[in-house]
Amino acid sequence: MTQQNAIKIFEEKKVRTVWDDEQEKWYFSIVDVIGVLTDSPNPNNYWKVLKNRLRKEGSQLVTNCNQLKMQSTDGKFYKTDVADTEQLFRLIQSIPSPKAEPFKLLIAQVAKERLDEMQDPELTIDRAMGQYLLLGYSENWINQRLKSIEIRKELTDEWKKRGVEEGQQFATLTDIITKAWSDKSTKEYKQFKGLKKENLRDNMTNTELILNMLAEASTKDISQAINPETFDQNAKVARQGGNVARVARKELEARTGKKVVSPLNAKQALKDKND
Repeated sequence: MTQQNAIKIFEEKKVRTVWDDEQEKWYFSIVDVIGVLTDSPNPNNYWKVLKNRLRKEGSQLVTNCNQLKMQSTDGKFYKTDVADTEQLFRLIQSIPSPKAEPFKLLIAQVAKERLDEMQDPELTIDRAMGQYLLLGYSENWINQRLKSIEIRKELTDEWKKRGVEEGQQFATLTDIITKAWSDKSTKEYKQFKGLKKENLRDNMTNTELILNMLAEASTKDISQAINPETFDQNAKVARQGGNVARVARKELEARTGKKVVSPLNAKQALKDKND
């Protein structure tokens, strides 16, 4: 876990943050957020009262909050209540403040969009296309990215049929595939590109995306062919699928003399494009 610089929001007031490398999450100081949203002269006391109220209401938010050491105004580090992004939005909903209202409206809008997309999945594709275009991605890259989402969905559906559990097991198999074809774990790959919370696939080049799709499509096809029954067997299939793309990567690198796995991320690529 590494300490990051404080981020500034709302009239130059600071909120202390910590980035958790393992969980790939930002954690925010709750009292700092309360201080920003309420202008309370004593955010610690405000949080104490709010915690008691939430406990009485049966909220799990207080129970699930972590404590991390953060630097105080005296320069020393003290244990401080922190919340991740999801917990933070839940907390904001409990704060009666005009400054919290924009966040509440955002939460309501996101919830509406998600419900609409559940009724009409095509909306998800349209929204993704629009967002990628706004960010400056090329239409060619966007088409590859949307295809990669389709292939990923086919693979995860196959894993579910084989009894693989969403969450940690999905992540482990994905890591195996990524390591097999790229020689880097997902975490190493993201670090190589200078990423934190950003989506790895959103920061792949066209060639990286194509090879990753090949690896995941191959894993799905091999799984359908041999019907793995245990997690270990699924892990073996994941490695075999990744190796199919690894062979293609090695062949391409041998013919071009260039490494496929690139440190280039989307932010830098789009900046170079604009420049």
